[in-house]
Amino acid sequence: MFRLPRQVAGSLRHYGSRRIAIQRGSSPLVLRFNSTNATSSGVPPITQMNRAETSMKRFWKTVGIQERNEHFVIALDKRALKTPGGNVLEIPKNKPLAATLIAQEWENQEKLIKPYALPMTSLASRAIDGLRDESTRAGVRAALLKYLDTDTICYHEDSPKALVRLQKEHWDPLLEWAQKEFGVKINVIDSLFGEGQPAPTRRILEAVIECFDEWELAAFERAVYSTKSFILALALVKGRLTAEQAAVASHVEVASQIETWGEVEDSHDVDHRDIRRQLGSVACLTAEL
Repeated sequence: MFRLPRQVAGSLRHYGSRRIAIQRGSSPLVLRFNSTNATSSGVPPITQMNRAETSMKRFWKTVGIQERNEHFVIALDKRALKTPGGNVLEIPKNKPLAATLIAQEWENQEKLIKPYALPMTSLASRAIDGLRDESTRAGVRAALLKYLDTDTICYHEDSPKALVRLQKEHWDPLLEWAQKEFGVKINVIDSLFGEGQPAPTRRILEAVIECFDEWELAAFERAVYSTKSFILALALVKGRLTAEQAAVASHVEVASQIETWGEVEDSHDVDHRDIRRQLGSVACLTAEL
């Protein structure tokens, strides 16, 4: 029996449950569902994505996935979906799950467009529009590396008891994994004026993310910014954590507050859903499925 990798299985609940029919024939394979960057002139290119953002209304009737050369292309009314930068939103053939989920995001849009419900689309657009150029990727890597010295999971408190317990349960195993996996020393800091991480550690982990292509880097960038943790994001992209595990680890301090004071309606519950949506998209984009 075919099984989804554990790091993505729990992420699919955020993408609806419409059934997909697969049609094969002499024409390219098509999956059918039942049912901004500026140009040199300073004007955003006219694309389906920009049109949707402007009108905020659904203008297409059908969504499909077409096979073109070495990529999958998402089609709205048989026209290729383009990114805000005007590039065709092409997904490598080794990422059929990502292509399927992007198509499902657009099919699940009903009368009004909900941008927050397009996490896979925005992540793929980031990779295509913003991270294909090596000089741009170098700048992004440098910005993300700064999070290593302020990494959330490296700053531990000695009270309250709930927080200490959750740190030990969710953060300590990640620190142990990173040190063993990459052969580095990671400092655990117990004050606001810690010295950060050793220079050799920075060099080794910088070399790790230098190997990321635009898809992995886009996923890693989102994970770092969502969790405020370089190490946690690396564990998610490398498959050490599921999206759910990463979400729980990123909200250790919030969980401690909830244990002590209770949940704040329309705050904690919204954060709970949003972090899983963001990290779920990371896990699904990086899955070789």
